[in-house]
Amino acid sequence: MKSLRHMQKIHIHLLSRRHFSRAVIWAVSLSTVIVGASAALARAAHNFRIALTEKPDIAIYLLLPDENITTTTVLRTSDTERDYLAETKDGPKFVKLKKGNEQWYAALVEPMHEDVK
Repeated sequence: MKSLRHMQKIHIHLLSRRHFSRAVIWAVSLSTVIVGASAALARAAHNFRIALTEKPDIAIYLLLPDENITTTTVLRTSDTERDYLAETKDGPKFVKLKKGNEQWYAALVEPMHEDVK
């Protein structure tokens, strides 16, 4: 009952139209930002899942972030394996991606010898 007594002390008739409008605008704006941020995060998570399951050309960048891959060239492709020549911070590397039950994974990463002239 204490909470009801406390509620009776609020003087709603003293709330001006301007203050009410400002509160409503802030509430709608904040709700829109929260829903928009949630939708953006959900879409990003969905894109990462799709990249790891269906798009191995993008998955190579996600699976090997420490390599700083700049460019890739597809050497050989099949339904369950893809071989790449990847330019990395440490020079060219041979990368073999294999498709597991649900997603692609890096099965082999080997440094390549650069041509000596």
